[in-house]
This record gives sequence, C-alpha cells and structure tokens, in this order.
Amino acid sequence: MTETSQRLRIGVMGPGTCEPEVARTAETVGRLIAEEAAILICGGRSGVMEAASKGANEAGGVVVGILDSDDERAANRFVTIPILTGMGQGRNVINVLTSHSVIAIGGGPGTLSEIALAARTCTPIVGLDTWSPGLGGSELPMHHATDPASAVGEAIRLARQQIQLIPADRL
Repeated sequence: MTETSQRLRIGVMGPGTCEPEVARTAETVGRLIAEEAAILICGGRSGVMEAASKGANEAGGVVVGILDSDDERAANRFVTIPILTGMGQGRNVINVLTSHSVIAIGGGPGTLSEIALAARTCTPIVGLDTWSPGLGGSELPMHHATDPASAVGEAIRLARQQIQLIPADRL
C-alpha cells in the first residue's frame, strides 16, 4: 500500500456510559469520520463508542471495534469488524497504536488512560469536552476542539502528518 492509498484510521475514545448530549456529539464525530473515508477505531462497546460507531456505520463507514473480551457478541451492533482481544482494559494499547490520531470525547478513567497512552506513543490527540490533564505546569500534547467538525478536521490533519512519519517499508 502506498502512502497516498493508506486509509486513515481515527480512534474515538470515550466512556462506556454517557449523557445523551455526549452521545450526539460522538455520533456526529463518527459520521464525519466516515464522510472523510477514514476508518473509525474504537473499543466497540456502549456509550461514546456505540454512538460514534452508529454515526460512522449509518454514513457507510467502516468501524473496527477492538473489544476487551473474547466474545464477539459484546460488540455494539454498528461495529463492522470486531477484533476480539480478551485483554480487558489492556486493549486500550491496541486502540491507540492502531489509530493514526485519536479523538477523546467525554471522560472516564479508561478515556484518561487512552489519552496517556496516546501521549506516550506520540499518537496525536484531539480533545472534545474531555480531560485536560497537566502536572506541575506540564500539559499533555493535546489539541482541543470546540465542536465535532473541528475535532474531526484536526484529527484528519494530524493523521495525515502521522502517516508521513511512517517508514515507507511499513506502508
């Protein structure tokens, strides 16, 4: 696969339970990712993951759900390709490493762990109504967005930059 034919993979990270407003935001993000012909990567379960999956699926996109269990039935009904890990929260590493960039929506401990993993692995992060952690005056390298369109636009831009950093023999 050449650099120009590489499909972008955008991760959407968020809690398994969320308020309706957060779900609507995630659904819009998923739809916009699909409209960009990017692949949506998520944990494949409920809450933000399901809402983003629904948006992408209904827009004709591909949704890869990296599940924490070894049971395919655990995936939400909008996942196109379930990946069974049986790894519990350890699957967060796979979510992040599979994504060219990630959008964090809302917040829970799992979302925070994925933000930290993305920072640790130099995976670009876009935050949308999520954590803004900093310790000792040091901020994580997170781009903050104010709405779904700017979040997806920034994630796409960052993902394109990320692909350019991948050695040609890995494409």
